Amino acid sequence: MRNKMFGFKSGLTSIIVLTLLFISGCSGDSASSEEDTIKIGVLSSLTGPLETYGKQTVAGFELGLEYATEGSNEVAGKKVEFIVEDTETKPDVAVRKATKLLEEDEVDFLVGSSSSGDTLAVLPLAEEYEKIMVVEPAVADSITGENWNKYIFRTGRNSSQDAVAGAAAIAEKNVKIATFAQDNAYGREGIAAFKEGAENLGATIINEQYADPNSTDFTANIQSIINEKPDYLYIVWSGSNAPWKQLKDMQLEEQGIKISTAAQDIPSLKTMDSLVGMSGFSIYYHTLPDNEVNDWLVEKHKEKFDGEIPDLFTAGGMTAAISIVEALKKTEGDKDVDGLISTMENMEFETPKGTMKFRAEDHQALQSLYAVTLEEQEGVDHPVPVLIKELNMDETEPPIRNGK
Repeated sequence: MRNKMFGFKSGLTSIIVLTLLFISGCSGDSASSEEDTIKIGVLSSLTGPLETYGKQTVAGFELGLEYATEGSNEVAGKKVEFIVEDTETKPDVAVRKATKLLEEDEVDFLVGSSSSGDTLAVLPLAEEYEKIMVVEPAVADSITGENWNKYIFRTGRNSSQDAVAGAAAIAEKNVKIATFAQDNAYGREGIAAFKEGAENLGATIINEQYADPNSTDFTANIQSIINEKPDYLYIVWSGSNAPWKQLKDMQLEEQGIKISTAAQDIPSLKTMDSLVGMSGFSIYYHTLPDNEVNDWLVEKHKEKFDGEIPDLFTAGGMTAAISIVEALKKTEGDKDVDGLISTMENMEFETPKGTMKFRAEDHQALQSLYAVTLEEQEGVDHPVPVLIKELNMDETEPPIRNGK
């Protein structure tokens, strides 16, 4: 499906071709100076376990530039060029590729990355080279928390925003909740934030379980949860080795334990047949937002990718591109980094998820999330998130965690 979705015959080769074609289309007069060009370096997992995320982000980023520049590939009279580098979902590779973009390609912005680990490794380079980095889609709280610096802006949601939405879906007074997550920054930060949100709503967390991110056998974790008899099991998970089938085999729901989690991208939804009827939350699904930007994305994506619908990380890539172009429109193409930072703080901009706003204190984009139930729909090969309520940017606003 991924190859069909993005028209890639060979992932990395085709991404490079896509980028070269885009650059060629943006090159214009060969006599143009560097000052007449905006260069953006995109760090993305084009190979490795998060390959799907990375390829969606790149496709969305290109669409976002097209949308925000009305097809001109220009902003304030300057050409826009983007260069994609594969981090391979390895922090050391991410640092090497980011250094290449900053030193050899002399980019004006960094964007990325698919992995929180990759992103955390690159954050210090944005500060060292004094270049704005738009973080998409990595979600670890520490990116806009303890590891943040003033050059970091995040269009992707963070773990605390997920947690607020997750808690809103199930937490209330006297509800007992167990949690389960991967033993990594994404999992532990996600559970910590959920626990805070759920306890604020009166719920009690009675069991926390963590599993090796590469594990495929969760018997011991699940049995520990069953023994505690919670009302809900809240799960934070990323990647293809999800525990859904094993949870069904061990009959949690038959024992009165309701499962709640994020309805994430379409490949994840395809593994969630056993969770039909679940109450949870969604970050993005193409039928949930109701706005002109999302309508454009859905129509253009179907047109470009043989009828395929856009997914979570496509919308994220588009949002990152829009944020950069909108900032440059406001500065009339001026790339001075201090001026851009001042412009982007508290900046509101329109995205496939509606209006977002970069919070001044930590540059986290405040944004909507969606309380949903999973339902079967005729003609759709995965459970579909159906809207219960849109949680607006005020309702999902996370705590400020960078100490600023």
